[in-house]
Amino acid sequence: MAKHLHFDCFSGISGDMTLGALVDAGLPFKDLARGLASLKIDGYRLARKRVERGAITATKVDVLIDKGLRAPLTLTQIARILLKSGLPPVVKERSQAVFDVLADAEGKAHGVEPSHVHFHEVGVIDSFVDVVGGILGLHLLDIQRVTASAVNVGSGMLQSAHGALPVPGPAVAALAVGVPIYARGPERELTTPTGMALLKTVAAEFGGLPSMQVRRVGYGAGTADPAQWANVLRVFIGEEADLVGTVETVVELETNLDDMNPQVYETVFGKVFAAGALDATLAPVMMKKGRPGNVLSILAPRAQAEAILAVLFADTTALGVRTREVQRHVLPRRFASVRVNGKDVRIKLADIGRGQTKAAPEYEDCKRVAEQSGRPVKDVLHDALLAYRQAPGASRTRTERTRGRR
Repeated sequence: MAKHLHFDCFSGISGDMTLGALVDAGLPFKDLARGLASLKIDGYRLARKRVERGAITATKVDVLIDKGLRAPLTLTQIARILLKSGLPPVVKERSQAVFDVLADAEGKAHGVEPSHVHFHEVGVIDSFVDVVGGILGLHLLDIQRVTASAVNVGSGMLQSAHGALPVPGPAVAALAVGVPIYARGPERELTTPTGMALLKTVAAEFGGLPSMQVRRVGYGAGTADPAQWANVLRVFIGEEADLVGTVETVVELETNLDDMNPQVYETVFGKVFAAGALDATLAPVMMKKGRPGNVLSILAPRAQAEAILAVLFADTTALGVRTREVQRHVLPRRFASVRVNGKDVRIKLADIGRGQTKAAPEYEDCKRVAEQSGRPVKDVLHDALLAYRQAPGASRTRTERTRGRR
């Protein structure tokens, strides 16, 4: 099974927090230091210690500057250092990718070309070592897959080389495009450009904690220690669970309705599916003051969530919609075709493992045949499933069902 690491960014993420979490989760500190020595730069040393952050004991890893090396680096200087280093090729490549992402974000934030960016806070040697150390740590731990939670970016104002800036700062805001973020806890910067760039480069997916066999848990401390707040990054390391099918993160949109003409629901369903919804359901509930109502629930890919939200506000009486990211397990699917009354009817097949298959006639095909032949739809559904069962080579270990759209 693939070795899987999940970043739990409930207090954001930074380069030093990443190093601390990896070491806390079992990355040998000596191996990390030995690997970073192949960068062939002097004037710094790694240090680690156990600290308390709120109610959590965590590992703090610091890059201590002994002399010089405090001037900002350019992308060209960073590329040269990586190229001349003795790091494994994959670590060089992924480290460079992080800095390319950073340069692009800094360029957008300050209106300059990425090649002209001086990294300031993220380009001095300590942050440089944080980035390379994070990538090297994942390599040394033999992590094949990385996922992450939504990222707490913090709030308030921060002081930078450019003066006072809102949290998240311009670079983090640029890096956050396409990443689920939120703000909670103390008013301060919780996510740094270094941490966000590293996360955006290595994470294959953002969402809740996925199904996995957890082997190790690590906590990496941030420098700040706000009162009544555990300023740490948590990582889970283990193996991906041996599940049938695939796991994907989708958005669930849900709203309560008690004052809408029921005739409108047909139009709403049509529009949300046209906007990209994966599924939509309507469930009756009893609401305040004894009024009967309905809960409209929709599943959608992240990219279509905004379009579906627009449909709900425009075409229903909803004044608010709850949204949350959820995971769904999806079986691999394929189609077969059978003949009923001389017409083609598709059979949806889903493999459930151990040689078993679910089979379901496509309702729309059966409805079309029923309308053309004058037969009841239920009889066409039955005949389609029977034709599939009797087809040469059809599996004898299967679960059949006769229902409509999933």
